[in-house]
Amino acid sequence: MNSFEELYKKLSQDIDTKDTRARARTEQEQIRFDYAVSYILRELWNKHFTHEDNESSIQKNKNFYSALEQYRDPNLTYRMAIQAFEGLQMLDMIYVTKKGYYDRNKMEGDLTRFKATHNLRELFNELEGHPAITLKQNLDTQTILLRDRIDGRNVLVPYDEDKDTEQWRTNLRKINECFSRHILDLKIKDTEIKELQERLLGDEEKEPIDLTKKVLVRIFNNHSFEQGGRFYRGWWQNVPSEYRKHITIDSKNTVEFDFSQLNPNIVYSAHNLELGSEDAYDRVLNGQHRDTVKEAFNAMLQASTELKQKPKGINLKNLEMGWAELRQAILDSHKPIQHLFFKGLGNKLQFEDSCIAESVMLHYTNLDSPALPVHDSFVLHHAEGSYGKLEEVMRRAYYDRFKSDIKVSKEIVVEHVSDVPTDKDGFLSMEVDDILNAEKEFSQWRDRDRMWLSRPMGR
Repeated sequence: MNSFEELYKKLSQDIDTKDTRARARTEQEQIRFDYAVSYILRELWNKHFTHEDNESSIQKNKNFYSALEQYRDPNLTYRMAIQAFEGLQMLDMIYVTKKGYYDRNKMEGDLTRFKATHNLRELFNELEGHPAITLKQNLDTQTILLRDRIDGRNVLVPYDEDKDTEQWRTNLRKINECFSRHILDLKIKDTEIKELQERLLGDEEKEPIDLTKKVLVRIFNNHSFEQGGRFYRGWWQNVPSEYRKHITIDSKNTVEFDFSQLNPNIVYSAHNLELGSEDAYDRVLNGQHRDTVKEAFNAMLQASTELKQKPKGINLKNLEMGWAELRQAILDSHKPIQHLFFKGLGNKLQFEDSCIAESVMLHYTNLDSPALPVHDSFVLHHAEGSYGKLEEVMRRAYYDRFKSDIKVSKEIVVEHVSDVPTDKDGFLSMEVDDILNAEKEFSQWRDRDRMWLSRPMGR
């Protein structure tokens, strides 16, 4: 078996052969069963290329497959998902690492988690290609998500379609189609990728890098389409900042530009106020402890109470003052917007910056050039950073929204990460062994690049 399609169809047949059910599946049931097998195997193949300790999960709650039709996969049914899961267990292709549970009293639980067995990993090793290149992106998944805070948890809630949701979905479809036409990758040494994946596995707020995740979704909060709306689920958003310089687009190096002081600018602009030329954060403590001031400023905008106590995560160890003094210093330095702090503006600010981000991405989508969003910055092909092109697009998007200007900073200049070996004096090495070793160090990235270039056109 050389292809993923051959693999899942073979295993689907093997399950049927060992199955002791009284009646055969109908044609439609068989199609859905094959889909369920491929769904589980696709997830496991993706994990196979991330880290061997990376677990998959399955929803065994029947209500999950029938509730919230707006969000669920219409091709995946409860009965076929469970049959596929149990069938793969029967074939010794998967094993459960942790049983799922749900505590009705505490209203909390966890999904059943599982991994590929040695047998399945061996079959994966025989497959041609890489899932990020071989498997088509599912562009039909629901991409406009609305959440609400219920019993302390963020949960998806249904919504009525209108011209806004339809337009957002159409725009995001264009953006995701653009991403699918390009290879988005991370060029680091083979030894480094393993270290990085292990680091991300140990981070509760991050996930291991899965290069198949190129389809963005837009998530709105607090049961409102005027709050949140940021773009999520792109693999590059999990990349630590020090590694983002290694992101490549179509095998080329990239550049990252960032909006300067985005939240302060939006607050002032939205209320027809002038921020002024002085840095919004540096003006608080005469330019000292800028990062701490920035964290505190944004926490005060996000909060819906007056924050008499220091927010969790803000470190004041290096400051010669307590939280009350820092809080007051920020208020005194931003008197024109004093009344806007502690009003829970955070999610409303996110909506504004998400609209700006959408405008930037659509501009480059029309040029068939991916603009990868990371918080309030964008990663693009390095050529877009030349002659101020990206800066101009970002400033125009902001101006169209607020009729005011904003600074754009080239915070991360992503220079070409050369894999050409050099000698101790920095000159190119012409030694054959050095060249071959350099080739090997980036072998995984090079293999994916070759796969992409040799893929069938029109995929």
